[in-house]
Amino acid sequence: MPILVTDLAKDVGRRYGSPVEMMQLKHGIFDDASISPIASDTVREIGRLASQNPDVRRFRPNVAVSLLRSTPFQEDEWLGGELSFGKEEHAPAIAITMRDVRCSMVNFDPDTANAAPEVMRAVVRANQNNAGVYGTVTRIAQLRVGQTVFLRAGSEKRTCD
Repeated sequence: MPILVTDLAKDVGRRYGSPVEMMQLKHGIFDDASISPIASDTVREIGRLASQNPDVRRFRPNVAVSLLRSTPFQEDEWLGGELSFGKEEHAPAIAITMRDVRCSMVNFDPDTANAAPEVMRAVVRANQNNAGVYGTVTRIAQLRVGQTVFLRAGSEKRTCD
């Protein structure tokens, strides 16, 4: 039996303690761009600096990348480049457009919602409040877990994963 939006809004409002309004957005809602990649080394380093579990969900990426060269905040080097997911001519690809300036949402544990402000402090101290990057889709195709990711900066092509 489907849940009506009005019923859902009433239930969420009751739990929240205040009325809420529900809305449906055709393509979702994003901070600054539709694609938000982050490297696992960046997440690990922030976790280490903050003495917290390095949970990638704190950063809400829709692409997590494992790097061949283990260097935190390596994503900053991707600016102006393009990530392609696979070697095929029609492999999915994204243009990296800007650094991801973080807000206090990274402080919240995704399971408990408990705040750990040391996470944000670690991001600020380690990389001027940036962790990950934003991108724009340049070639649409299916992404798969475990795909090799290539960085193309000008005529150069390097492997990320």
